[in-house]
Amino acid sequence: MKAFDGLHPELRRNLLMLFAAGLLFWSGLSAFLPTLPLYIEETGATKQQIGIVMGSFAVGMLLFRPQFGFLADRQGRKIVLLIGMVVAAIAPLGYLFAKSIIPLMAVRAFHGISIAAFATGYTALAADFSPEHRRGEIMGYMSLTTPIGTAIGPAIGGLLHASYGYTALFLSCAASASLGFLCLFPVVNPVINKPPQNEIDNRFWQLLLSPRVRVPAIVLFLMGLSLGSVHTFISLFIKSTGVDFNGGLFFTAAAIASFGVRLFTGRASDKYGRGLFVTLSLIVYTLAVACIYLATTPAQFFLGGFMEGAAAGSIFPTMSAMMADRALPHERGKVFGISLMGFDIGLVGAGPIFGAVAETIGYRSMFSVAIALTTIATIVFLTQSSKSLTTSLRFALGRGIDGYALK
Repeated sequence: MKAFDGLHPELRRNLLMLFAAGLLFWSGLSAFLPTLPLYIEETGATKQQIGIVMGSFAVGMLLFRPQFGFLADRQGRKIVLLIGMVVAAIAPLGYLFAKSIIPLMAVRAFHGISIAAFATGYTALAADFSPEHRRGEIMGYMSLTTPIGTAIGPAIGGLLHASYGYTALFLSCAASASLGFLCLFPVVNPVINKPPQNEIDNRFWQLLLSPRVRVPAIVLFLMGLSLGSVHTFISLFIKSTGVDFNGGLFFTAAAIASFGVRLFTGRASDKYGRGLFVTLSLIVYTLAVACIYLATTPAQFFLGGFMEGAAAGSIFPTMSAMMADRALPHERGKVFGISLMGFDIGLVGAGPIFGAVAETIGYRSMFSVAIALTTIATIVFLTQSSKSLTTSLRFALGRGIDGYALK
């Protein structure tokens, strides 16, 4: 990758091994996306119960993400990455034995711990390895593991399910995470100077309530609700419309778009500012959900997936780089963990809330609520992202600096 040119060979090796581990993690995890709701439906679950089980994944993330953020700052990022990969290897085996709603919820919540650990440690370590003036560029490239993995995973998962059934799917996901675990061993933690222990322990609420973290957490919360509604119910919505379109192709289209935008938005955000790309991402995501809401043909569902992937592929690495700008090295784990907790809460609520909405007004009308949520998120970021309304608008539109960025 050109972004790695000029880096020390040891640093480049660390980044490549970390990238390989991330690719294996996300491909194994995303193989469940088009098939797990159908697996749950076959147990006799209602729409709302499907939402509850799928949403249970975020319970594990919500409960453990802050703790793993603190652990990453205290003991290093690598131990957190290893924990996440171990859980990702064990959890798929649990689905083989879970045949009713309560056991499925328990396995799904346990599976969520994998992201709480791995994603927090991965993002913090990628930020540690990134020079400040190229942070967006390198973090953007490192985030490519998500779209590549989510392009490969659903395709392989759908093929395995269609050809060999659920058992082969679950076993392959466990094997993928096991290989990722081996890739992490050569990765070396960078040395980070830490403040006194009591300062680390006493800053959780200060960070949570500070505007540099609170506002991104609110935006991510609203995004989590909207994204959760799409990822949980898109396959069932397509099935209910009678449109001849494989739900796995929706996620593949999203992954292709997500990959494409990450090739340039990271570097562009270094040049033009993070705020502009967060704003554009929120607008495009709103349009993507509107496209899904109106879709009646395979082409429209494919376009909705493509737009959804482009928006997500831009906002998450850009938001991560923005939070890295706003955090000192010794607190990056906590800042990432706490800010992403907003996204986790959104995912927790998306399944049961939108499941209940779908039971009442149907899947199509359900997506109109998701459109409203991303519209609100856009307004919040435009008006609250910096220290005043004027500076917020300037930052969010790429006309001013981030008032909360630290040097």
